[in-house]
Amino acid sequence: MAAGFSQLPYANPAAPKGGRLVQGVLGTFDSLNPLIVKGLPAPSIRGYVIESLMARGYDEPFTLYGLLAETVETDAGRSFVTFAINPAARFSDGHPVTARDVVFSWQLLRDSGRPNHRIYYAKVRKADILDERTVRFDLAGSDDHELPLILGLMPVLPAHAVKPETFEETTFDPPVGSGPYVVSEVKPGASVTFRRDPNYWGAKLAINRGFWNFDEIRFDFYRDGNTYFEAFRKGLYDVRAEHDPARWQTGYDFPALRAGRVVKEALPTGLPKVMSGFVFNTRRPVFADVRVREAIVLLFDAEWANKNFFFDLYRRTTSYFEGSELSAAGRPADARERALLAPFPGAVREDILEGRWAPPVTDGTGRDRDTLKRALALLAEAGFELQGAELRNRKSGEPLVFEILVTTREQERLALPFIRDLRRAGIAATLRTVDAVQFDRRKLTYDFDMIENRWDQSLSPGNEQAFYWGSAAADVEGTRNYMGVKSAAIDAVIAALLRARERAEFVSAVRALDRLLLSGFYVVPLFHSPDQWIARWTHIARPQVTPLFGYLPETWWRTP
Repeated sequence: MAAGFSQLPYANPAAPKGGRLVQGVLGTFDSLNPLIVKGLPAPSIRGYVIESLMARGYDEPFTLYGLLAETVETDAGRSFVTFAINPAARFSDGHPVTARDVVFSWQLLRDSGRPNHRIYYAKVRKADILDERTVRFDLAGSDDHELPLILGLMPVLPAHAVKPETFEETTFDPPVGSGPYVVSEVKPGASVTFRRDPNYWGAKLAINRGFWNFDEIRFDFYRDGNTYFEAFRKGLYDVRAEHDPARWQTGYDFPALRAGRVVKEALPTGLPKVMSGFVFNTRRPVFADVRVREAIVLLFDAEWANKNFFFDLYRRTTSYFEGSELSAAGRPADARERALLAPFPGAVREDILEGRWAPPVTDGTGRDRDTLKRALALLAEAGFELQGAELRNRKSGEPLVFEILVTTREQERLALPFIRDLRRAGIAATLRTVDAVQFDRRKLTYDFDMIENRWDQSLSPGNEQAFYWGSAAADVEGTRNYMGVKSAAIDAVIAALLRARERAEFVSAVRALDRLLLSGFYVVPLFHSPDQWIARWTHIARPQVTPLFGYLPETWWRTP
């Protein structure tokens, strides 16, 4: 951090302190521990209550600033990283944060944490406590230039207040952390309230100026999407992120907005656009053949859905890193990409290698004959044929059937016309609606044929890509490899992007990853919004500058 650093450009250090922010959440929770696989954790424990050694800069692809760590040291080869803890750092119970707490947290999360933490922290050869405030991680042999940053973002837990033997169990006991808030009230399944810690050790740090302005933050939970929206209209919570174009276009015409007490804002973001799609669980035999998956991609009439449901406000997603320099869409592979992919002939299709592939564009009628013809040809190659109105396996006679699992009315609304599209090819897809708790549990254990899911990406993708698409993650419950990808080529390019030292080398590796994912047809690509849509009651104010990552409620405040 440069000398004279006083604040981040997207925070307002003059923001008034005080008041309460109420946020709404669609769903439920049954735990206050966000660091384990079991349970559905309440939001924002991580960050509001539990801090890390360093904090993200949200206006840069992947830059970290000192938080619990006062200084950081590493070498050009990233063979080690040493953190010296700020002597002022304290947990909310008054105990100082020590090197012992850091090593305790690393060991606990490596052995008992979420799968992503287990994968990341297992790369560390050893950790040494150099003195009460200094810890050194030996990274020799990891071949991972991102690992010092990953360790900088590691949650730091108090060794004196956490019992390793019960850590993996869900709990409503408020965690002890070093962050700006403490959990002050829990109503299981209904709400969680955070109260500002008046003794927060880091309140005067430059990295925190203009942050954490509310005395109290409450999250209220809603089980039904319509009830969730009506609660916002009535002022029961203060800020709403909108993801439904139809509602964005027509649903906000209510008295408070017309009177200027509620505002709608479309905020730009510099991140890759979200990859949202119907996910094929390739662990299921029905989706084992890539030709079947591609045929199903062809059958989805995106133009009809965008027009009839979304007022044509959405854009079709064509890349896992849409709208950024990391995307392979519309770009032929460069020499570096081809060199990375050369050991895996056939792993990337020629049209995707040359940047010519895109999802099909239909006539928008819901009855496009060309895409149906192409889909049936692929299905025939895969061994299926129409027998009357049913598509059956030519050898076994078994019909091609699968279930789409949904949990919200929005998911159900999009799945129903998709099922209609599939029926035109003789595919008998069915819909199953379950509550949020059951949906999340089945998703965590990969107990589904197809679900709708989204992956948000950064401008500096790294270790999390192995958590999303790595072979090792495919058989571990709780990862985000929902499709069950197992590909030596994907593992290799993920390793290459972690080794990269130059930006050009890094970009080529990410584009190669994008091409491999597209070639696998692991999802039916859906849509993305060109901007972030939010609505807020005007007693909640925000800075004029929106960071690269998008809006940050941590920098907002309540007007006096």
